[in-house]
Amino acid sequence: MSVKNYYATGKRKSSIARVWMKEGSGTFVVNKRTFDDYFTRDILKRLILQPLDITDKSGKFDFYINVNGGGNTGQAGAIRHGISKALLEYDEELKPVLKKAGFLTRDARVKERKKYGQPGARKKFQYSKR
Repeated sequence: MSVKNYYATGKRKSSIARVWMKEGSGTFVVNKRTFDDYFTRDILKRLILQPLDITDKSGKFDFYINVNGGGNTGQAGAIRHGISKALLEYDEELKPVLKKAGFLTRDARVKERKKYGQPGARKKFQYSKR
């Protein structure tokens, strides 16, 4: 019997992560680099592994991840979203646990655009009364 692959897309800010998941030993490949080589900050590694820890699936799947756009934190959030959706493809019964933790909801917060007549999105130019 062949090993089944599961695919999902995760997004956060301007980052997009394409996640391929298959049963294996728990290896992560992110943009053709090792997990520890790509993400050096420990907090980002823990953020990415949250869906696996909450569903007790750590070390049971191999992940091949292609992520682009944004910065480190946005990419980590996109990967977490993609892993959560891939776990849902694998087993639909994990939905209540992942939904309660908020991992299936796309975080839609993005930077607000600059407005004309202002130096930024909300800030105004200094007002001079006299």
